[in-house]
Amino acid sequence: MPHKLPETARLALRPITAADYDLYYLLNTDAEVMRHIGPPRSPELVREFLANMAADYARWPGLGRWFTVEKATGAVVGIHLLKPLEASGHIELGYRLLPAYWGRGYATEMGRALVEYGFQELGLQQIVGITAPDNLASQHVLEKCGLRYQHMAHFYGADVRFYTADNPA
Repeated sequence: MPHKLPETARLALRPITAADYDLYYLLNTDAEVMRHIGPPRSPELVREFLANMAADYARWPGLGRWFTVEKATGAVVGIHLLKPLEASGHIELGYRLLPAYWGRGYATEMGRALVEYGFQELGLQQIVGITAPDNLASQHVLEKCGLRYQHMAHFYGADVRFYTADNPA
């Protein structure tokens, strides 16, 4: 049985499909969004990500990358993810929001819901998060989601701050 994705009072998640190219491209190329993530993605790479999205959902039951949707308006405000962190064996919490939606608590609100979902619904033993060393806003979000800084690490070709939360059950 497929897992029901978490929702909050203000936000819902929905799968990303090949029909979402324009919005997914924007979230992977906007200079402000990508400032702490890495260089903007090429159109070819965005198409490749989208082409693999359905296979990712099938390969990682209950996990993936989803659009974060504002319930009141139906607007896509960003992306939240709970997925394998490279080949590390860890499950990563991540997010990126369009700048127009920064400062509303959306990253934390859905991040907390995903941590709870990961532990309660998926039975994960640990959830991790990574941030650029200078991305203080994202570090605060991870901390508000219950993750704690552990050490510096190297993922996605960059030195990052590595955070963890262990299942309290």
